[in-house]
Amino acid sequence: MDWHPLWLSLEVATMATVLSLFIGVAMATLLAWRPFPGRELLDALCTAPMVLPPTVLGYYVLVTLGNESALGRLFAWITGGEHIVFTVTGCVVAATIGGLPLVVKSARAALEGVDPNLVKAARTLGAGPVKAFFTVHLPLAGRGVLAGVMLAFAKGLGEFGITLMIAGDIPGETRTAPLAIYNHVQAKEEVQAAGMAAILTAVGVLILWGVNHLGNRRRAD
Repeated sequence: MDWHPLWLSLEVATMATVLSLFIGVAMATLLAWRPFPGRELLDALCTAPMVLPPTVLGYYVLVTLGNESALGRLFAWITGGEHIVFTVTGCVVAATIGGLPLVVKSARAALEGVDPNLVKAARTLGAGPVKAFFTVHLPLAGRGVLAGVMLAFAKGLGEFGITLMIAGDIPGETRTAPLAIYNHVQAKEEVQAAGMAAILTAVGVLILWGVNHLGNRRRAD
């Protein structure tokens, strides 16, 4: 079995999860902070990748980050000629888009679930808003944030549709594990397809078990 697609998926999912963590927590903090005009619309836009067809998301990304787009040309200028479309970078962008809503939704719920009196107590003791957030608010929401990050990793590992639209299916370059499974099935290579599918299934089930374990511990506390 060719292990490159699996290692590529792990690499892509890891990088995408890191991006989803920082962007997702920032967005969740904004959404959980206080009501403001358009807050629920912003939440809907952050959640949209969970319900929109991958082809639609891929089309939007191609238009926004394609080689001829303003952002695509800016990225190429910054990186010295590198592009996003049909590269590993495109795989990372696709996985980030797929996993980001999971981090935002989970982190927002966790942040909103923290007792505000605990944050107020920290402020009363002299902590500024930033210090109170990082030393009290965010740590208390940590399990919810971690659960979202774990789900984002699992989503990134199994991302298929958006990746195919943005990065293509280039053997040895952008062919991730889900794309490899598809190609094995098309070529009637059942053993290879079954082996890689079993690995992704095992990882996914393990991550879901971990998320459930975190939820049970949070309820027990």
